[in-house]
Amino acid sequence: MQTAIGIIPARMASTRFPGKPLELVAGYPVIQHVYYAAKSCTTLSDVWVATDDNKIAEAVRKFDGKVVMTSSEHTSGTDRIVEAVEKIAGCNEIIVNIQGDEPLVRPSDIDKCVAKITEEENADWATLIYKLDTVSNDPNTVKVVCDSKGFALYFSRAQIPFDRDKNLPIQRFAHIGLYVYKINALKRFASLESTPLELTEKLEQLRALESGMKIICVKTEKAFPGIDTPEDLVRVNEIISQNPELINIK
Repeated sequence: MQTAIGIIPARMASTRFPGKPLELVAGYPVIQHVYYAAKSCTTLSDVWVATDDNKIAEAVRKFDGKVVMTSSEHTSGTDRIVEAVEKIAGCNEIIVNIQGDEPLVRPSDIDKCVAKITEEENADWATLIYKLDTVSNDPNTVKVVCDSKGFALYFSRAQIPFDRDKNLPIQRFAHIGLYVYKINALKRFASLESTPLELTEKLEQLRALESGMKIICVKTEKAFPGIDTPEDLVRVNEIISQNPELINIK
């Protein structure tokens, strides 16, 4: 299997919850939970936090994590990862984008995505999807449809597919924002201008699809909640208090 490194983009200037990477979950900063989950993956040879903030960098170094400083001008985590890749010596063939606000990310899901993109010669990216039990009209739940081989056809905040006649049962899937890239595909993506569908849906993976890249989708269970608001922080702390085995910090 090709070797891979994990990069966790993290910033303090979140619109809905400023400073969330340093908020505490079960007594540890959110970013530390994510870092330790990534470190426990069997497929990652190294893990870095990419940030523009000295407070985050200091917190990561405090628990002996690796940090790469990046520009504050980036508009997406992927852009931050591209700069990090340029600065980290010996970056490997596969790069994993791990969201810095998901302290309950499953290491097994990361490993499954890395394994899948390694075995799929035609895949440029890999990502996670899970089965929806009901039709969702929530724009914050990103839906996805795939071809017969598991490659994404389209991602949308709208309901897809639309069941016109309402008489054909079909499996529906939602997207989880974990991305694994082959490094050449990541660099190509970074060189491209934003595309119309990407700008319309505000989904950067559509830039890859519009540009002809292939995204293989890996099925998993529904994700645990990430932290976008103070209410999410309370919810995640409650989940961990009831399920302490979910903590990856040992």
